[in-house]
Amino acid sequence: MGDLDYIPTREDVLAAAERIHGRVHRTPVFSSRSLSRMLGVDAVFKCENFQRVGSFKIRGATNAVLSIVDEASAVATHSSGNHGAAIALAAKEAELACVVVIPQNTRPAKREAIERYGATVVECGNTFDERQRTLQNVIDATGATYIPPFDDARIISGAGTAALELLEECDDLDQIWVPIGGGGLAAGSVLSAEGAVPVLAGEPELARDAKDSLERNELLPPLPPRTIADGLRTSLGRLNFKILREAGTQVALCSEDAISEFVERVAKHMKLVIEPSSAVPLAAIAENRDLARGKVGIILTGGNV
Repeated sequence: MGDLDYIPTREDVLAAAERIHGRVHRTPVFSSRSLSRMLGVDAVFKCENFQRVGSFKIRGATNAVLSIVDEASAVATHSSGNHGAAIALAAKEAELACVVVIPQNTRPAKREAIERYGATVVECGNTFDERQRTLQNVIDATGATYIPPFDDARIISGAGTAALELLEECDDLDQIWVPIGGGGLAAGSVLSAEGAVPVLAGEPELARDAKDSLERNELLPPLPPRTIADGLRTSLGRLNFKILREAGTQVALCSEDAISEFVERVAKHMKLVIEPSSAVPLAAIAENRDLARGKVGIILTGGNV
């Protein structure tokens, strides 16, 4: 699974679940009648905002680090926040050095989390190309092993364990909805569902490369990083594109106003703090009523604001 072109399967998700067992939280699933009425579906919420480091990202990070711990002395990655914090913690627990390249517009709380878990932070410009160039300089200087934030079989498989747990707890779902940026969670969820339950993704209108890529059957570059959903500003990964394309995954767009609205609505009706990226599936359902139906499982990806 160290092969960057290896496309994972559901068996890899099951192996990841066993590998990370006891190292990540099995997060709760909540419901809300008020939000269900607003969305027009019977909604249940997989609350990864209660996860370690406040995000589902610890799942893929832990799986990836444990997969290479015997062959690496240091790891490096790039991140706008949650993935970086997750890799930093996973590396710390595995006693590996860690360097995280972050864009200058990273939220201060997310930078502080990365540093708190012991990683060395290196700043770069705000575009994806600048991230990649700075990361390569770090790898050349340190010899660290690169762990991608989303375009990696180990990350995808680990991320898929959130949907795996959701399906174990709710065996009567008609759909699963997730936010999409790099696509690791969406691809991992598709593998976990294995065609039994369709996985749909919400994406900000201002960061719509995943929807356009899948509709045009061509992997497109990211748009300028303008959406408030900072965790979704990256481009869709190659492996994730292949998995989602094969599954015929639908992506629904949403406005910035709707994202902000549902951050507030979740706080009001569920008393939960979620970050804007987590609100994207709710916003997408609200603005695409023809796509959502029946009992819907929504993964709230994180709560770092």
